[in-house]
Amino acid sequence: MVRIKRGNVARKRRKKILQYAKGYRGAHSKLFRVANQQVMKALRYAYVGRKRKKRIFRQIWITRINAAAKLNGSNYNQFIHNLKLSNITLNRKMLSQIALLHPTAFKQLMDK
Repeated sequence: MVRIKRGNVARKRRKKILQYAKGYRGAHSKLFRVANQQVMKALRYAYVGRKRKKRIFRQIWITRINAAAKLNGSNYNQFIHNLKLSNITLNRKMLSQIALLHPTAFKQLMDK
């Protein structure tokens, strides 16, 4: 049988992993085996982080809305309930932006 030479492919794969691990400290950026483990771990953390980011932003928006609602004599729960009763459909991101940048407009929403 003919011998299969695959040094080129293996080198490219290892080089790609080491490129991903470029900023890591010590052996984590120099040795392939260690770097490969760290890159896989980093990719897992990145995946989880993308999911966590969405949760954190929603928490921030809710906190901002609650703070603005308390300044106007209500709380988050009652404010959202009253918005739904009056058929005002604004998402929490927009509500927090209004609360942050346009307090007078937020007060008008509170009055409705």
